[in-house]
Amino acid sequence: MNKTTPLHIVLVEPEIPPNTGNIARLCACTGCQLHLVHPLGFDLSDKMVRRAGLDYWEWLDVQEYEHWAAVRHALRDAGQWYAFSTKAVSSLWDVRYQPGDVLVFGPETRGLPEAIRQECTALRLPMRQDAPVRSLNLSSACAVACYEGLRSMAQHDGGVLG
Repeated sequence: MNKTTPLHIVLVEPEIPPNTGNIARLCACTGCQLHLVHPLGFDLSDKMVRRAGLDYWEWLDVQEYEHWAAVRHALRDAGQWYAFSTKAVSSLWDVRYQPGDVLVFGPETRGLPEAIRQECTALRLPMRQDAPVRSLNLSSACAVACYEGLRSMAQHDGGVLG
């Protein structure tokens, strides 16, 4: 585990290559570490994943795990674990993030299983209630959560990005 990682981004069984590629690019730009929990809905050599990350791959710190328990074990000394879900009651704005916290996101088509949500502090991204919208795209939700975490750290501790 990289001790200078502002945040850990965990994708549990991601299914759509361009989403993972966009999130990889986000991690390269922010210094966050990307953790991918198998099974993946694609191969990491998939051109759609690589294309979304373009020339950012050399700046990316990505780890792969065969299952949820493996990532939990690998990041056992990390900060707080936050599971993002439309089923959560608390908002991502209710948290004071710390360097090393872990942001967990589920598969695009079904979200995080309840068992994983219960192992973490479940958070939601606020959305309007007066329209038939389900959720944000995974890469958009991940970017919002990541930058909210970084903003929170900057507000309280001076931040990690320039």
